Amino acid sequence: MIKMYIVLGRFQPFHNGHAHLVNAALKLGEVTIAIGSSQESWTPDNPWSGAEREAMIRHWLGEREARIVCIEDINDPPNWVEHATKFHGEGVLFTSDESTKKLYEESGWDVEWCDLEKRDSFEGWRVRSTLKMISTVSQQDAQKSVMQAVLPEKIANWLIENDALYRFYEISKDLNHVG
Repeated sequence: MIKMYIVLGRFQPFHNGHAHLVNAALKLGEVTIAIGSSQESWTPDNPWSGAEREAMIRHWLGEREARIVCIEDINDPPNWVEHATKFHGEGVLFTSDESTKKLYEESGWDVEWCDLEKRDSFEGWRVRSTLKMISTVSQQDAQKSVMQAVLPEKIANWLIENDALYRFYEISKDLNHVG
């Protein structure tokens, strides 16, 4: 029987840490990519919709096979695993996130840990801060040069082709800025 590996994240956006995780899981068996907080969009922490995140990931996957599901957040950690399982199904959680690992283990799930080098570099807020900064740059080659440190090339291209970096300007234009 082939194991189903569940890779869970918000993927705001899908970055090199996520790519490492999904690639490692794909080597082990079938994969379900579970997009959390899928109802969220157009906020600094969740700039892209669930559908946009799914499109990014499908673009990155290319011909490789993975099931992708969107899961709305219920903001209730004790009941999250039961809620999420209705969408991603049974399997083995494959993660590099300690709090997610603990939550699933406490619910009786098998969990496989994946070490990430430079994990701090791939924190979502850091990646979004970098993208916000380069959203003000109009030269696409310069944008790609900066993004390659944190994003797979196909994701960087998707963001540019879909004018998705402009989102950061739209989200933050009415906020008070320091400096």
